[in-house]
Amino acid sequence: MPKKRSGGGLSPTQQAAKFLGVSVLAGAVLAGIALPAFGALGLAAKGSVESFDELPANLKTPPLSQRTTILDAKGGQIAAVYSRNRTVVELKSVSPYMQKAIVAIEDSRFYQHGAVDLKGVLRALNKNVQSSGVAEGASTLTQQYVKNVFVEEAGDDPTKVAQATQQTLGRKIKELKYAIQVEEELGKKKILENYLNITFFGEQAYGVEAAAQRYFSKHAKDLNLQESALLAGIVQSPTRYDPVNDEAEATKRRNTVLARMAEVGDVSKAEADKAMEAPLGLKVSKPKNGCITAVKGAGFFCDYVREVFLNDPVFGKTSAARAKIWNQGGLTIRTTMDPQSQEAAQASIKEHVYQSDEVATAATIVQPGTGKILAMGQSRPYGIDTKDHQTTINLSVNQDMGGGAGYQPGSTFKPIVAAAALEGGTPANQQYSSPYEMNYPSPVSACDGKTWRTDPNSPAKLTNEDESEHGPYSMKVATAKSVNTYYVQLISDIGICPVIDMAKKMGVQRANGGKIDQAPSIALGTQEMSPLTMANAYATFAARGMYCTPVAIESITQTVGNQKKSLQVPKSTCSRAMSETTADTVSTLLKGVVEDGTGSEAGLGSRPSAGKTGTTDNRYAAWFVGYTPNMAAAVWVGDPAHKRRMINITIGGVDRGKVYGGQVPGPIWRDMMNGALEGKPVENLSLGYIPPDPPKNKGDGNGNDDGDNGDDRGNDNGGTDGGTTPTPSFSLPEGFIQGNENGGNGNGGNNGGNGNGGNFP
Repeated sequence: MPKKRSGGGLSPTQQAAKFLGVSVLAGAVLAGIALPAFGALGLAAKGSVESFDELPANLKTPPLSQRTTILDAKGGQIAAVYSRNRTVVELKSVSPYMQKAIVAIEDSRFYQHGAVDLKGVLRALNKNVQSSGVAEGASTLTQQYVKNVFVEEAGDDPTKVAQATQQTLGRKIKELKYAIQVEEELGKKKILENYLNITFFGEQAYGVEAAAQRYFSKHAKDLNLQESALLAGIVQSPTRYDPVNDEAEATKRRNTVLARMAEVGDVSKAEADKAMEAPLGLKVSKPKNGCITAVKGAGFFCDYVREVFLNDPVFGKTSAARAKIWNQGGLTIRTTMDPQSQEAAQASIKEHVYQSDEVATAATIVQPGTGKILAMGQSRPYGIDTKDHQTTINLSVNQDMGGGAGYQPGSTFKPIVAAAALEGGTPANQQYSSPYEMNYPSPVSACDGKTWRTDPNSPAKLTNEDESEHGPYSMKVATAKSVNTYYVQLISDIGICPVIDMAKKMGVQRANGGKIDQAPSIALGTQEMSPLTMANAYATFAARGMYCTPVAIESITQTVGNQKKSLQVPKSTCSRAMSETTADTVSTLLKGVVEDGTGSEAGLGSRPSAGKTGTTDNRYAAWFVGYTPNMAAAVWVGDPAHKRRMINITIGGVDRGKVYGGQVPGPIWRDMMNGALEGKPVENLSLGYIPPDPPKNKGDGNGNDDGDNGDDRGNDNGGTDGGTTPTPSFSLPEGFIQGNENGGNGNGGNNGGNGNGGNFP
């Protein structure tokens, strides 16, 4: 006796045989195709047999694409992102009304037949012949499920989608064979569950759970009779029967489904009639997809997480492999974002820089010693409406991670020069003449045995911010006052290469991916950096010399069907960039900046902190970068297009004549950090010892007098003009030579830039 299916259908083998036997009669009607002339049926049948035999035996069902949920470090949702809005649910989580409605309207004999409904095929053939067209299809629900699998596998590729849905005999034969396999392996209940999860219900909703949420703002298990009938009716033509855009057409279709449910005995006629009288009862939920929906202003952090996933080889060897996993979704990504820090960042930004201002601001907080990114915000929100000052460019990160080309960090780069000098043996009380104005020193040693030289016919000049700023200065005072000429003299003394090497150890790189130029001007922050780069570099000082690569992802769980698995995620790698002594000494230097230097407006009161201001030439950008032992942060303010100078400008409702790093970025940093650190223990900075400055010696009046008013020639046996060659090409032991009463005796070449020949640094 042939084996019967539960429900009265034939076995899969019998179904295939019977299909092939009747294909001559049915032609290509099988799943809704009708050939116009019977003469083609014989050839169609012959081709069907050959195609059928050549098909692979098993249908490969890709995991259903689902939404990905991005969480903060505490487990709160930041955003949901998806290529297809879908939440897979079990059949027990779908209303019985919904189950009956979809079967009634799409395949009322679903539980009586196998993969192919032969009665339906013949009925459709008869109607199609009578109408001289395609009046009725005969695809079973199982066949429709198989077709949807093909569409799902095609993803967002329009060519593949077209191939998966084209009305050809070959595709229908392929669909049939796989339907037979599915019937044999899964059974009716599982097929229905899979179908309800895979099919498209319009309005970006894939699967019945997403559809219930979209149209009625409820779970699929809570759908009533009329709601179920409405959703079931949409499937045949999601555009035509869209209840959001055509209520009348959707109502007619819903009532057709209700009538069919009564006809097959799923509900009584009285129940169906009552449901037909009910309004549609829509309670539409707006689709919430993508980083634009992120809470706490975390759209850019959300976007950075996506960039990390798509770029890091840990998630796949190729970009295509990583993109496939991302688009498939079903990920739960727990990030490093601290909700308190993120809220504090956005609150401070909103207070000090308006969304509509001519310039923007971006701020990033990281955790020293771990590389965890705690917050990332900016004044121009994530979005595509440029008229509303929205942008999708993440102003906090490098270009290859969704950012721009970066911004000159100005004097916030000087501590990196100081660290390189200290690490190389330069004493922490090193002094230089530090004139108000000077030529760039030349020559200066660079990497790989190269030498940087200025054009002798047109030497480049530099100045300090104010004419009152002239030395001699020690490293501590020069850092607090942000003296340009001091740091150019320092880098010309130690060479360019140690600074570039130190920057590399601290993860400092240009935002556009280019190499840092080998020129003394790098001491003044002329190479474009991102706020994340600078925040993480300063975290190295806070962590007493340990640099840790930045990370944004703590863990990822992937859901495939009913199975969950953990994915490997990138880990921060930490390495020693400098000695603890060097880092602690830099902290002492930067503590002075916020106590009585250019960053005094950024001070955190009783909570110890350290930091540095930065303002670029022509005031296109202003910075404050600083840290406590448990947080490091960078704030940048400027025009991303690098067109608007911050002179005579209104920012955050306050008119500014000139913008300084300590003036606008400093208070943003202060308020952000106060909010982020509220309730957290006060920790002391690890500080290094800086010896007192060497005493000043008096000259003879011609050279130095009291060390402040000597001339700048420095030529009494002192060599060339001190402004041109302010440092010797060699180093002598500290205190080996002291200035004497003839003022310029060998000292003018060192300190003669402002007549300060009293000390040989």
